[in-house]
Amino acid sequence: MKKQIGIVIASAALMFAAPASQKFTGTITDDMCAKADHKDMKMASDEKCVEECIKGMKGKYVLYDGKDSWVLSDQKAPAKFAAKKVTVTGTLDEKTKTIKVDKIEAAK
Repeated sequence: MKKQIGIVIASAALMFAAPASQKFTGTITDDMCAKADHKDMKMASDEKCVEECIKGMKGKYVLYDGKDSWVLSDQKAPAKFAAKKVTVTGTLDEKTKTIKVDKIEAAK
């Protein structure tokens, strides 16, 4: 009986274990230009466009990987990487299309 209880407890612990961090590589952009395509905005640079959408239009930083855009839980750290290719380490929530950010660094 004790062995069965131990197995049940171990199984329950695995079910509730936190998802593992992953690495995601892409471009930091904003949710208004979620495919990192800023040419229609006629700004001086893609970086300027991202900054303007975030500050002036209350946009959110996202990571665009060439196919999908993922909202970043940390909305301060991405500022210095606007329109740049980065690697984000974090946990993906598929339902909300959000990455809980642990770390952001320039892509190698």
